[in-house]
Amino acid sequence: MAKAAKSSPSRSPSVSRETPSGPVRLAIINQKGGVGKTTSAVSLAADLSERGYRTLLVDMDPQGNASTALGVDRHAEDTPTAYDLMFEDDARPDPLDLGPDRPFLYAANSAFVRADLDLIALGEERRNFVLRDALAEKAAHFDFVLYDAPPSLSLLTINILIASDGVIVPVQCEYLALEGLITLMGTLEEIRREHHPALRTLGCVITMADMRTNLSQQIVADMRDNLGAQVFQAMIPRSVRLAECPSHGQTIFEYERWGAGARSYRALCSEILERLGKPANSPRAKAAAS
Repeated sequence: MAKAAKSSPSRSPSVSRETPSGPVRLAIINQKGGVGKTTSAVSLAADLSERGYRTLLVDMDPQGNASTALGVDRHAEDTPTAYDLMFEDDARPDPLDLGPDRPFLYAANSAFVRADLDLIALGEERRNFVLRDALAEKAAHFDFVLYDAPPSLSLLTINILIASDGVIVPVQCEYLALEGLITLMGTLEEIRREHHPALRTLGCVITMADMRTNLSQQIVADMRDNLGAQVFQAMIPRSVRLAECPSHGQTIFEYERWGAGARSYRALCSEILERLGKPANSPRAKAAAS
């Protein structure tokens, strides 16, 4: 497994200027597992980084697949985790620097299995806002913060949604995934009503699509008919390369830069930036190149 780069003074969040308007915080979320959620979180974070945006990926899934996919030993004692960020009030760690053109990372480990119990112990008034409050200072040094959410609807998920500005929902190209989407949309509406009125559903992205099959064609047509503009135009194909690259600790752009998977995630990232009213490449990157 590739070993992640350690923090260097030149890229430490503590010495970077604060983004004037604050970061854009996006949750990559679906309560159903196996829909391409982690692949989407890692790939979008990587592409944003390559475009010159300072990007922080927060792995909130107890399985820690996003951390593993980036080549990080999530069980190492010196690996900063999102669990430590949330629950170590006196010594919140800085995120891990993964090197140029890669995102910063808070990893996840098995400690997250007990996160809901820890949140309950904090009391009703505080338990839903722990992540938002813990990350406030650290996030200020980034352009984007992306959360890889667990495949469940729990107190941890509620924390992620309250700490987010927008939601991106990967939806696998099958009918059972569409049923789960209805449940998730109801949860998002409840969060808006009770805690976070400004939370925006940025869009749903169709993943694992094989447009050679009638099933994929029908599901895509149904989603676009029922959800309209909420469905991104970019679709992620079913791809062996996307499945392989995590075992090498590489993003799809490092593993097969010009393959179908990489092209699809670049197109999705461009569409997300357009919906957010952001330039295709960070103004900071343009200034550095000139």
